Amino acid sequence: MKKLINEFKEFALKGSMFDMAIGLIMGSAFSGLINSLVETVFNPLLALICGGQAFENLSFKIFDSTFPVGQFISALVNFLLMALVLFLMVKAVNKVREKTTPKKDPTIKTCPYCQTDINIKATRCPSCTSILEGYKNALEK
Repeated sequence: MKKLINEFKEFALKGSMFDMAIGLIMGSAFSGLINSLVETVFNPLLALICGGQAFENLSFKIFDSTFPVGQFISALVNFLLMALVLFLMVKAVNKVREKTTPKKDPTIKTCPYCQTDINIKATRCPSCTSILEGYKNALEK
């Protein structure tokens, strides 16, 4: 039982667990912000375009069924804004990571004759046995 408790403590106190919890809390708060933006800015603008009625109340009827398309379009705008902001955030984080991550030297090169991937230190291609550029044949002097 003590081993199980220690394993759980190790799992719960990992940095990635806290990062995930912070991400969920920030995502929830960010979702509220985007919802507010859609309700207070975009819906009134769309209402102006649609003739001044409240956008959430926009609907149409077919026979006896009412389709509240305004609510769906509002949710769609909300989703698209959230996706756009998340895309821009991920793109910015990737750019920062790219700058801070040291670049590794290549370990493979491509044979110019048969296009096989080979070790960067190779002097001959193991597939087609061609002598690679920059290296003399061992029989030549």
